[in-house]
Amino acid sequence: QLQLVESGGGLVQPGGSLRLSCAASGSTLDYSAIGWFRQAPGKEREGVSCINRRTGRPNYADAVKGRFTISRDNAKNTVYLEMNSLKAEDTAVYYCAADRSVVTFGLCRLSNGIYTYWGQGTQVTVSS
Repeated sequence: QLQLVESGGGLVQPGGSLRLSCAASGSTLDYSAIGWFRQAPGKEREGVSCINRRTGRPNYADAVKGRFTISRDNAKNTVYLEMNSLKAEDTAVYYCAADRSVVTFGLCRLSNGIYTYWGQGTQVTVSS
C-alpha cells in the first residue's frame, strides 16, 4: 500500500508563488508516476501536472504551462509542484496521486480516473 501526504498549501496573493510537496511512503515501488490534480468548489477535479518517476519527464495541463514546474527527488520519494504567477482561478484543493500504470510511451497521463493512490489534499487560495 502506498501513502501520499501533501503539504505546502496556503493563502497567497495573485502573482505570488507556492511550492507543494507530495511525500510517498509505504510500498514506494508501486508507482511509475505521480500527478497533481486540483478541484475548485463546484467544479470537477482536473489534472494539473504529472511526472515520470524514472525519467523525470513532465506533463502539464495547458492552464498551467509556463507557470508551474513539477520535479521529483527519488531518494526522498517526494514530488514537488512549484507554482508561480498564481491567479485567482488556481484556487482549489490540490491532490497528489500515484499509480504504476499511467505512463504511455514515456509520458504520464493526466486523467484522474486512472490513478489508484491519493493524498488527502492541501488547500491553495489565491486572493488579495
